[in-house]
Amino acid sequence: MTKITIISTAYPLRGGIAHYVGLLYKALSKKYSTDVVTFKRQYPKIFFPGKTQTEGDEVEKIPTEILIDSINPLNWLRVGLKIKRRKPNLIIFKYWMPFFAPCFSTITRLAKRNGVTKALVICDNVIPHERKIGDLFLTKCFFKRVDYFVTMSDSVSRDLLKVKPNAVYKTLFHPVYSNFGAPVPKAKALERLSIKAQNTLLFFGFIRDYKGLDVLLKAVGILKKRLSFKLIIAGEFYVDRSKYIDLIDELGISDFVSLFEEFIPTSEVKYYFSAADAVVLPYKSATQSGIMQICNNFLKPVIATNVGGLGEIVKDDYNGYLVEPNNPNALAEAIEKFFQRKNKIDFAKNVKVESDKYSWEKFVDEMIELTNLNSEKQK
Repeated sequence: MTKITIISTAYPLRGGIAHYVGLLYKALSKKYSTDVVTFKRQYPKIFFPGKTQTEGDEVEKIPTEILIDSINPLNWLRVGLKIKRRKPNLIIFKYWMPFFAPCFSTITRLAKRNGVTKALVICDNVIPHERKIGDLFLTKCFFKRVDYFVTMSDSVSRDLLKVKPNAVYKTLFHPVYSNFGAPVPKAKALERLSIKAQNTLLFFGFIRDYKGLDVLLKAVGILKKRLSFKLIIAGEFYVDRSKYIDLIDELGISDFVSLFEEFIPTSEVKYYFSAADAVVLPYKSATQSGIMQICNNFLKPVIATNVGGLGEIVKDDYNGYLVEPNNPNALAEAIEKFFQRKNKIDFAKNVKVESDKYSWEKFVDEMIELTNLNSEKQK
């Protein structure tokens, strides 16, 4: 039987990538012998901006081996040799940050010495949103050892070819996040969050500068005399929070904002999305966004900036609206148009049509097709 090892952030670690790997494991394990290797130390505490790197017991569990220390080269050697001995046909890495490139590169180099193992990288990003000196060099060193690539948007594919022009790759969609439970009635969700407004927007996820929350707050400031609505901000600050709090005060929009500045546990996510009429992704830069596929799971339209791969999923005036980045006026116009038309366009129906395209089974089949593993097995 074909053997696959996934190396990535995974349970019991928290966040969107861990959720992604959990769903990927379930889809792969239906057809292949699959195991998951994750980190015992993902980041040094000094470099981690959040409060905790693990999630509570309510998250759906998958079997994982907690082996990797991201900053210990001797550990990388031990893990690489262990995987070499196991002889998986394929190692799948989830790659989003060059910080992990030396670790992943070492493990790949050693594992592939068995003459059996190939390596595939699923690229969320190739060039990081917040780029640092050395990022490109580290990424190139790792990618030299990789046989196949799956990119999550056309913009990531273009970045990949800049780093590795001869890359064997396929651009696939980001599958739907289906692990957050079913929607609940909007009234119940609003009560759970102690929100009384009937018109609601959601900004969800870790708060970093490139995600454009400041642009969205300025748009709220433009609309405060024209619309009655509430912006729900749900996520942990990974940057200095004071500049956003100061901006809310400066714009006089505190009555329009409900702030939940914490990591949202898996069991609570459904309340935030169920409470919202639409989700706003005002990113200044992007490749793709996992938030999009949570929106698809909850059948929520999206108001997004046309950057990276967001425009590949959001169809203007169909399952949401697209605006140019860094433009509070354009974003305000789109928000106003949405509320004017939300009862005239069946956005949820249109989102459902789009979300049906993004199944995990199809994703896995196309990814494995790239590697020719099934063809080699038949031989």
